[in-house]
Amino acid sequence: MESRATRLAVKAASGLVLLFLYVPLVLVVLYAFNKAVDNSWPPDLWTTRWFGVAWRDPEIKQALFNSLLAGLGATAIALMLGSFAAFAVHKFRFFGREAISFALVLPIALPGIVTALALSSAIEFGRRTIGIEYSLYTIIIGHATFCVVVVYNNVIARLRRTPGSLAEASMDLGADGWQTFRYVTFPSIRTALVAGALLAFGLSFDEIIVTLFTSGTELTLPIWIFTKIQRPTEQPVVNVVAMAVILASLIPVYLAQRLAGAAQVGARGGITEEPGPG
Repeated sequence: MESRATRLAVKAASGLVLLFLYVPLVLVVLYAFNKAVDNSWPPDLWTTRWFGVAWRDPEIKQALFNSLLAGLGATAIALMLGSFAAFAVHKFRFFGREAISFALVLPIALPGIVTALALSSAIEFGRRTIGIEYSLYTIIIGHATFCVVVVYNNVIARLRRTPGSLAEASMDLGADGWQTFRYVTFPSIRTALVAGALLAFGLSFDEIIVTLFTSGTELTLPIWIFTKIQRPTEQPVVNVVAMAVILASLIPVYLAQRLAGAAQVGARGGITEEPGPG
């Protein structure tokens, strides 16, 4: 049993960590309602004027639209490639299997600037050989390189926790490969797919380093913030947009965490997600 002093010390340390992480975010939210143009302390609260300015800015709307498209496109590619790779690595035994698994998770472990430079070099090579141009499509491909990792990790972790006897029993009962996947395998991994997709979208929506090297003249919301924050008169609108990005990032991460937690509770309690083939 821990002593009362130990419990208090752990709670205090946890509180300090949370303050360290979230005080800057709270300040951004407060300054979004600041009447003054500069970020002086204490802020002169409250006004919603800057929300109207941001809402009427067509550049912000276009940047938001591009960020959403890039996030959805990268997530779709990551779902397909990450799931295929997870099934291949989990189901089959072949030479180089561990090396492929390592290569799949490497992009998210590398410094972002290294990945960005590599992607920029590849795009330049494609531009000179087959006419590829910097566009929203190159942003999507660039984001997909690290979004694949989160989908792959989620799916393969779930596959490893799913008993292989379930699929074998389905086949023994007369189900073919498609029926086994539809009624047994897919229900057991669908929360992992959704969690991976939400995390991938959140990563893509916030990405700036890779985007800077793959976007050309295309504008996304993080790039807009990066360019405008250097102008003091734009600071209030930047705070509003940053607040919106914080909220947009929190929602998918929170949902992914809840889905992962619910799946773990179901596994510990012996709850199965899959309905019967009939």
